[in-house]
Amino acid sequence: MKEGIHPNYREVLFVDLSNGFKFVTRSCVNTKETETFEGKDYPLFKLDTSSESHPFYTGTQKSVDNMGGRVERFRNRFGKK
Repeated sequence: MKEGIHPNYREVLFVDLSNGFKFVTRSCVNTKETETFEGKDYPLFKLDTSSESHPFYTGTQKSVDNMGGRVERFRNRFGKK
């Protein structure tokens, strides 16, 4: 490999700010902070949401079609007459 042209690929600690879930994976993301996790220092990257808090993955997502027929009411009200 050529020197100096590849990104810094390393283990990074990702923290979900909405629920505090932490996980380590390899990434090229640039970080300025570090944190100790399970006895080892890692670069820290803060996330707004992850698979632990996203409604789609947690099963709490609501479909627009199933929310009291809003789509059907809209179509009936503003659809072609």
